[in-house]
Amino acid sequence: MTVAGGEENMADTPAAGAVETDTGRQPKSVRVVLLALMIAMMLAMLDNMIIGTAMPTIVGELGGLEHLSWVVTAYTLATAASTPVWGKLGDMYGRKATFMTSIVIFLIGSALSGMAQNMGELIAFRAVQGLGAGGLMVGVMAIIGDLIPPRERGKYQGMMAAVMALAMIGGPLVGGTITDNWGWRWSFYINLPLGAIALAAVGAVLHLPKKRAEAGIDYLGVALLTVGITAVVLVTTWGGTEYAWTSARIMELIGLGVASLVGFVFWQTRAAEPVVPLHIFRSRNFTLMSVIGFIVGFVMFGATLFLPLYQQSVQGASATNSGLLLLPMLGAMLVTSMVAGRVTTHTGRYKIFPVLGSALMIVGLFLLSTMDTETSRLTSGVFMAVLGLGMGCLMQITMLVAQNSVEMKDMGVASSSTTLFRTLGASFGVAVMGALFNDRVQDGMAERAGALGSKVTEQSAQLDPTKLAELPAAVREAYQHAVSSGTHSAFLLGAVVAVLSLAAAVFVKEVPLKGAGPRKEDTDDGAPAPAAVTEPV
Repeated sequence: MTVAGGEENMADTPAAGAVETDTGRQPKSVRVVLLALMIAMMLAMLDNMIIGTAMPTIVGELGGLEHLSWVVTAYTLATAASTPVWGKLGDMYGRKATFMTSIVIFLIGSALSGMAQNMGELIAFRAVQGLGAGGLMVGVMAIIGDLIPPRERGKYQGMMAAVMALAMIGGPLVGGTITDNWGWRWSFYINLPLGAIALAAVGAVLHLPKKRAEAGIDYLGVALLTVGITAVVLVTTWGGTEYAWTSARIMELIGLGVASLVGFVFWQTRAAEPVVPLHIFRSRNFTLMSVIGFIVGFVMFGATLFLPLYQQSVQGASATNSGLLLLPMLGAMLVTSMVAGRVTTHTGRYKIFPVLGSALMIVGLFLLSTMDTETSRLTSGVFMAVLGLGMGCLMQITMLVAQNSVEMKDMGVASSSTTLFRTLGASFGVAVMGALFNDRVQDGMAERAGALGSKVTEQSAQLDPTKLAELPAAVREAYQHAVSSGTHSAFLLGAVVAVLSLAAAVFVKEVPLKGAGPRKEDTDDGAPAPAAVTEPV
């Protein structure tokens, strides 16, 4: 359906449907599916945070410290590269079968990772796990897009935000508990029962129309996109750490990435069944949501990296409960997301949230940039809450508006593209903010502690609390000032980048969401809003 003005394609037409009850309650079977989807979403988000806590123990048993970073990098690469492919496969061959396949691959990778006998095997099995994870988030978002009308999806933002907050807070706690009591292998094995529950629920009660595309898979497009994404992620992962930013290896990766992505875009205009149909970017709202999603990823993952570091190094917080350090930000994000979802469902309108969220994000990042060695935990908690309020307005709204801006047949690629932009934003945020932070810390240590300060941080600008406690008092004080300077620069950069999100949000076109809601007049042409629908279950 094309709304007035012909600029935005509304995804308000279900593939097949059973009308929702007048009370707005979802059938019990749909609620079961939604629970299974949330479990799958948690699996995708929780994994790296659990594994991060277990890594010292893993290295102690398997060895291979020099390859440690690849345990995370292999997973991240496979997830990012496979994300758009999973979205397209769901559009072509059916959402249910594709989603269940991704769960099975993720569980196979988890089981194999738990059985790894050396670091090389663990890295390879983590890549398999990442391939499955790429389809989990996309599958969740796309199936919700199929089951729930756009107008009603806002109510489920709080559920998804709660899963995200629970994963970020509980991940380190769960990982530490499992490793200490059951061994590091159970950090992977724990996925198996949860995944089996999700798989059984989806298989039993989710019934979506089966599809069969006439055109085959765009293998050349898949290859070009995979090479391009891999190069981009490696540049942001290795740049400034494994290799200097101006090194030949980084330059080669940049050249390869640019050439592959340019070739991909060129080929997508000619492919019979393109992996990412470029026509979805003709929608102004979809393109703007992709930009905002990239910036949200940039800011959020940068914040989750540097806030615990600042609190541990400067404020003396314990690393044991590192997830709890982010509670002010995540709690505010959860509350705001729930409120935004309810308001969106009630009114069918949403533009205020990207604008307000971007503004709050800028203010929050600027306030965080003012922290120094004298800033109290209460003050920093308030600053974190402001940032959380902003991100809560943006996290799920970006996906909702992106899905609302395409036709139902492109729901999968819209979901995967939005997820990919957020993932790439996270990679760039960690890399760019990390490089700036490291430079500032190195300069600060050299300035305040001389040659000894430079020697302390020559291997890494991020010292764990144990190493920090072993330093002489003068060097420790110099490091605390250096970390404050580094976080100041990193968050100030984040605030500048977030201005682009505000600029994009201003140009979002207010297109009322379709579906069941309390007001029938919320349609673009004055006609009664169509009844909310769900796929038959």
